[in-house]
Amino acid sequence: MIPGKKDAYRIYGKNGAPLLDVLLRHGEAAPKVDEQFLCRHPFSETKRAYVTPSRVEPLLKVVWDGAGEGLTEALPTIEEGKNLVRTQLEKMREDHLRYVNPTPYKVSVSQGLYEYFHELWSENSPIQELS
Repeated sequence: MIPGKKDAYRIYGKNGAPLLDVLLRHGEAAPKVDEQFLCRHPFSETKRAYVTPSRVEPLLKVVWDGAGEGLTEALPTIEEGKNLVRTQLEKMREDHLRYVNPTPYKVSVSQGLYEYFHELWSENSPIQELS
């Protein structure tokens, strides 16, 4: 688990299919269409890639404000939820959906989130003493 408040975006490639999802620290600048964006593997320092999105879709939105306002908008019906899932699955590449040996769908983190939680990790990991 990666600590802290985050934003999430789906990045689409030139062919219109989703390339990957990326998590950012809340308030960090979102990826922009036709602008190169660095995506990092959360735990492997050498796994990283630049992506140039043809489309960027926010994946999170506030529907409950716990500071007293409650619901900020009407919740979707079950049927609307099912339709959203169907629509999202139709956009996925077939190799991600195949039953035998599917290609894993990538979820990456931004450079800012990567640096943030690796700094936390480093500061809070116990230091062994050898004697």
